[in-house]
Amino acid sequence: MSTRRTVLALGLATLVGASCQGAAAPGATRSLTVFAAASLRDVFTALGDEFTRLHPDVALTFNFAGTQALRTQIEHGARADVFASADLAHMRALERAGRVEPPVIFARNTLVLIVARQHAATVRSLTDLAALPPSARLVVGGPEVPVGRYSAELLARAATLHGPDLRAAIEARIVSRELNVRQVLAKVRLGEADAGIVYATDAASARAELGVVPLPPELVTAAAYPIAPTRDSADPELARAFVAHVLSHAGRRALTAAGFLPP
Repeated sequence: MSTRRTVLALGLATLVGASCQGAAAPGATRSLTVFAAASLRDVFTALGDEFTRLHPDVALTFNFAGTQALRTQIEHGARADVFASADLAHMRALERAGRVEPPVIFARNTLVLIVARQHAATVRSLTDLAALPPSARLVVGGPEVPVGRYSAELLARAATLHGPDLRAAIEARIVSRELNVRQVLAKVRLGEADAGIVYATDAASARAELGVVPLPPELVTAAAYPIAPTRDSADPELARAFVAHVLSHAGRRALTAAGFLPP
């Protein structure tokens, strides 16, 4: 595949599940673009509203998508002032490439299993998932997506503790690997899957519709969320101000209220 076609393919994949939002306030004279993992959509939108109240001269725009997609966009020259990732691996890659300032971990997250309401009474653990009929459909994140990598680590640990048959039975039910965690959640919400593995913060928004099954700490890798200004920000001072806002007491309170764990 030619370089041009590769970039076009990456661009199309990036657009799936990505979303930009934000509007210029009357009299705004400065702009700020924040690239943030899809799982941060709700809490960052709220933090962004507070930030623009404190900085009425700022037009703030968010780009929410899978962490791997945001990294690809930045590597291909997309303009961003701040990057907030759902893992350290993608952030460190951008740091090594000189694309971002040294990052700071601002929150952590954990995985849970979500199940369609009709299975909520029978699926109360990961092992129960393997006991569902072979036709049951499980959705997870893709291997390049942080939530997908954490899910793979979960299944590897489950195989060590409970035997390889459990892992094989669960993996046999995987019908889709999504580009970000919100797509996993949406598949189960829409009835296109019977279960999925998502972050606890994403599951919290669907408790009225889906069953949420906590997973044992010994199986789950805590997801670390780092944030950093980009090296080529058009307004480095403003980018650092947004990072400081996320790290502030108000930011911590918002993150805790949204279900994120302390850094």
